[in-house]
Amino acid sequence: MKDFRRLLKIEFRRIFSNKVLLAIFFGAPLLYGFLFGFVYNQAKVIDLPIVIVDEDHSPISDKLIDAFDDNEALKVADVRYSPGEIAKEMPFKEYAAVVNIPKGFEAEILQKRHPEIRVDLNMVNILNANIASKNIQTVLMTMNAGIEIEGLKKQGMPPAHALEAYESFRINFNKMYNSTGNYLTFMLPGLLAAIMQQVIFLALALVFARDFEDGYFHVLAGTHKWAFYHIFLKAVPFLILIPFMWALVSWFLPFFRIEADIFSLPMLILTALLTLASMGIGMLFSIVFPNQLKATELLMVISTPAFVLSGFTWPSLAMPGAISAFAEIIPVTHFLNGFRKVAFYGGGISSISHEITMLIVITAGSLLAMLILLQLKIRKSRKNPPEAVA
Repeated sequence: MKDFRRLLKIEFRRIFSNKVLLAIFFGAPLLYGFLFGFVYNQAKVIDLPIVIVDEDHSPISDKLIDAFDDNEALKVADVRYSPGEIAKEMPFKEYAAVVNIPKGFEAEILQKRHPEIRVDLNMVNILNANIASKNIQTVLMTMNAGIEIEGLKKQGMPPAHALEAYESFRINFNKMYNSTGNYLTFMLPGLLAAIMQQVIFLALALVFARDFEDGYFHVLAGTHKWAFYHIFLKAVPFLILIPFMWALVSWFLPFFRIEADIFSLPMLILTALLTLASMGIGMLFSIVFPNQLKATELLMVISTPAFVLSGFTWPSLAMPGAISAFAEIIPVTHFLNGFRKVAFYGGGISSISHEITMLIVITAGSLLAMLILLQLKIRKSRKNPPEAVA
């Protein structure tokens, strides 16, 4: 134990002497947490610019324009009376949609000819297009219902009967689990988990790789012959530091008023297993690739697309089988699946049994591979110490 404590102090000194590691480990979660939090802090998209081409110049088209302008998500950037050359303006204006009100629109409504309003959606940004489409449709349907009801009232039907005649049935949407549609609530937890996985990957990718590069591994191999001892020695400083970083990261959710039940036993288990699995993969790469730059570069290949492949934003069922299978070996995939079940649905440990099992399998698999590979390297180093090689 005396030797272990001495070596542990050396490990802490080596960690805190590595400026790159400190910047990644302590700086990235806080910087990105604030950055992404404030990016999505508005929580919903508002004031999407639209153009209205009003070729009718009628009272009804004026009411329609006012209705669009009153919608929170839309902003009438321009009203014009002929289409002009909107396509040439798009690189500069990037309108979300163009609403075309045809000539004779009011007259055809009064004559029951059912005129058509054409909406041209800008599909370059799918999120903006979907929000614009939904709100434009809401405005048009509301206006359409109002015109129909007014027509029935003019025919002498009482207002209450006119409403009943038009509305054959009602629709009531009950929004659950993020009922306000807050985009920050949806995105930030997933981004923070992906960031923490990447930070752990990169930090642990340096532990053995650095030792191989500067020759310190020969010193370690001479102190103890068993791989598990050295893996535990390298892991202990991070097992102390990482919970501290998780505590800071978890603070972002209440800070940005995100309603999610994250302070619970199931979430603690998920977080601990994500940490261990990420540490295992990072340390494994550090042993396999005895070069800090190469180990971190190759881990970036896994960590960079991890958030997209996790199924958090795009469902795994819609991905090709090979890609979704690859995503199964990425710890954050299972963490985010479990996070939804616990933080939003209120699930318990039994609801995340699959995610727990998969994270344990990833941790155990990486630990077994580490033990085998590191034991071989230790044996080689003890047989051929630097003095003998020289």
